[in-house]
Amino acid sequence: MILCCGEALIDMLPRETAEGEPAFAPHPGGSVFNTAIALGRLGAPAGWFGGLSTDLFGTMLDRALSESRVDTTLAVRSDRPTTLAFVTLTDGHARYAFYDENTAGRMLAPADMPQPRPEVRALFFGGISLVAEPAADALAAFCEDAGDRVVMLDPNIRAGFVTDETRYRERLAGMLARADIVKISDEDMAWLNVTPADLLGLGAALVVVTKGADGVDAHLPGEMLRVPARPVTVVDTVGAGDTFNAGLLAGLDRAVLLDRAALRAASGDALEPALTLGVAAAAITVSRAGANPPWDNEL
Repeated sequence: MILCCGEALIDMLPRETAEGEPAFAPHPGGSVFNTAIALGRLGAPAGWFGGLSTDLFGTMLDRALSESRVDTTLAVRSDRPTTLAFVTLTDGHARYAFYDENTAGRMLAPADMPQPRPEVRALFFGGISLVAEPAADALAAFCEDAGDRVVMLDPNIRAGFVTDETRYRERLAGMLARADIVKISDEDMAWLNVTPADLLGLGAALVVVTKGADGVDAHLPGEMLRVPARPVTVVDTVGAGDTFNAGLLAGLDRAVLLDRAALRAASGDALEPALTLGVAAAAITVSRAGANPPWDNEL
């Protein structure tokens, strides 16, 4: 199983009423949640771990995960509220305003961290769950205690959501030092002041830099390959990176490369099908509204 660890929230997406007034519609979302959903839809053995509210929004999230074949048995349920993210779109690009105080996801503590079952072979971390304490510190410690499991990290930095930059940078530095796979954007690298070579030097076996319409660059020790994007008409980019993450992990699972030793021994040729699956899945997501990753039969 690939266990996605982090936030599940409600994206309040911009809509318009029949009378032409601006409105918001609730849709299940969150970076880590979207990755889990996409993994399940692609047929990978997927699980999600995080704080899940018993309120009406939490019920929506739980149902969406189950409907996409995602195991939620490790989720920590409470009566705290669900995180809300109000989304605005500018030229198809999403901006977010988060409402996260005292929520089920944010208030996770170290004692809530699970004991993963033996079938959990990989852990995925990322998103805003790595910003807000106490959950962020608990998840970082869980990452460091991953043992021999493959760890993938997507910082997906939302600078406007960061309140304690020093602690956040320290937390990410520790997680980057443990990560076997890092998916990162040019903007993230600029904010962190790192290069792919720096991340490989920290110990990553694979660093993937996403470049939007220009595809992705995959960096391995001593090797780099580029996988071009697929030409599509973009509706919006919500969930695109999350879907790519899932496609990459699903492809590695299919190739029996979700093993630390096997991953480090893999060549660019061996990794290219997984990268291509990520790009293909993300292309479908951006071609329709909201974070709506494809099912395996759509590929």
